[in-house]
Amino acid sequence: MKQYLMSVYDTEGENTLTDEEMQQIYADVDAFNQEVRDANAWVFAGGLHPASTATVVNVDRGEVLVTDGPYAESKEHIGGFWVIKAPDLDAALQWAAKGATACRGAVEVRPFQDEPGA
Repeated sequence: MKQYLMSVYDTEGENTLTDEEMQQIYADVDAFNQEVRDANAWVFAGGLHPASTATVVNVDRGEVLVTDGPYAESKEHIGGFWVIKAPDLDAALQWAAKGATACRGAVEVRPFQDEPGA
């Protein structure tokens, strides 16, 4: 089976949810995670701290450059992700629809590249 990255996007500064709404989202994501595990599609998942906690490491002509903050200058940042196994893109998109419903956010789906010789 192919592996797919399902990235959850957050929009900086637009969190207007109440504590009760956030707790419901956490419960819904936990239930979704269990569904993915039960279907044997689970590889790995995680939520991320805000983009303001990011550090970018780049190498330019052999010199290592370290910069605080996110790489992309954008209001949208990855807030979390799942790596799943699915037989094809259609199946991955079905999982993404359930994930987007659970987390109340946009989910981008991208396949991993095949390993050379695989």
